[in-house]
Amino acid sequence: VYSRYALDDASKKSTGSMGQADFLRLMTEQMKNQDPLNPLKGAEFLGQLAQFSTVQGIENMQQAMGAMATVMENDQSLRAAALVGHDALVEVDKVQLGAGAGVSGEITANRGGPVQLQVLDASGAVVRHITVNATQAGATKFAWDGLDDAGNPTPAGQYTFKASSGSDQSTEALAVQLAAHIDSVSIGAQGLVLNLAGLGGYPLSSIRRIG
Repeated sequence: VYSRYALDDASKKSTGSMGQADFLRLMTEQMKNQDPLNPLKGAEFLGQLAQFSTVQGIENMQQAMGAMATVMENDQSLRAAALVGHDALVEVDKVQLGAGAGVSGEITANRGGPVQLQVLDASGAVVRHITVNATQAGATKFAWDGLDDAGNPTPAGQYTFKASSGSDQSTEALAVQLAAHIDSVSIGAQGLVLNLAGLGGYPLSSIRRIG
């Protein structure tokens, strides 16, 4: 026998799966088997209808949000595909490079004057010193040919780029961005990932400029 609380209990246990047909079937059975001495009142009936409407509204909203997310993801993928073939500037200080592979990029200078760029290998040893002259504060381009200070090609491995300005007593670290060609675009758990030639994959959030 169904009590007046059967519908409430069922909806609480199966909020995510109860459909309109299940709701109507339960309500019909409840009305057929209700206690004649304590029948379902109109207010309770309307309350159960309101409860079902709320559940249905949440389910419909979830479906609409899911559809909207799919549309936005598809639109983002189409926009990202248009980036392939362009050059990107990514803010990163460590990269995995092939033997003798050079790289170019920009240093954000805080003022005009000489800027020191150091290229370090995986052990932390400096393999190349480069001096770049910044004409003013802002982006200053640099290029490394993949050779060490002795003029020999560097082996494949991980390299770190550190830039600074000022004298030995007051040295200030500067941000380094590396430039690379966008070969392809992937969609992962963290969103869009740009696959940069020679540098690997980086999330769209780490890209500072696309040319």
